[in-house]
Amino acid sequence: MSVIQPRFGPGFPFAAYNLWRGANWVVQRTLPRVWDFDVVKEADIPRGPMVVAANHFSHVDPVVAAVAAERPTRFVGVDELFGRSRFFDGLTYYLGVIPMPRGKVPLQSMRTTLNHLHQGGGVTLFPEGRRVSEWGESPPKQGAAWLAMRAGCPLVPMALWGTGEAMGLEDFKLRRHPIRVAIGAPMYPADFSDRGVMTDAWYEWMDRALSELDAGR
Repeated sequence: MSVIQPRFGPGFPFAAYNLWRGANWVVQRTLPRVWDFDVVKEADIPRGPMVVAANHFSHVDPVVAAVAAERPTRFVGVDELFGRSRFFDGLTYYLGVIPMPRGKVPLQSMRTTLNHLHQGGGVTLFPEGRRVSEWGESPPKQGAAWLAMRAGCPLVPMALWGTGEAMGLEDFKLRRHPIRVAIGAPMYPADFSDRGVMTDAWYEWMDRALSELDAGR
């Protein structure tokens, strides 16, 4: 049973927004001491509502994505992550994570996410839906594009490179390995005919960005 129940409303739980900002300040200064860390941006992070869509190699991805985003966002995570640790559940729910059920239509989760966007907040998703060992292993779902289109807000592509080597999928051990983040120019719903086309554009950008990060190392 969770210590804190998930927040199914817009915004962050009490004081969690300030905790996010404080923790982000600390992690921004700590992360480069643990890993060779660098962020490359094609454009500034938008203000107001936005959907960040990143690839997913490792358990450290949410931390890396949060630091790179430069502003607090609510993460959308599958509900199977919860129920194993009271501490993990309490911390992640307190930080505003929105659980997303598998196997059924996530109406409550989608409603929460849209309400948060309509209030000017940002959310972060991993369209692959799970951690993968290699890019392209799992085809992206269209939820991030759907949210951006429904909320009328930009989708921000974010490529995470090196996190799988920094913390493995199986042993969860931290290793000293370069971590690189590329943030693309915002993609606006008006430029795409539907969520499928927008998702394809995200995938193509991610494929190119990860290739460039791999070549540059």
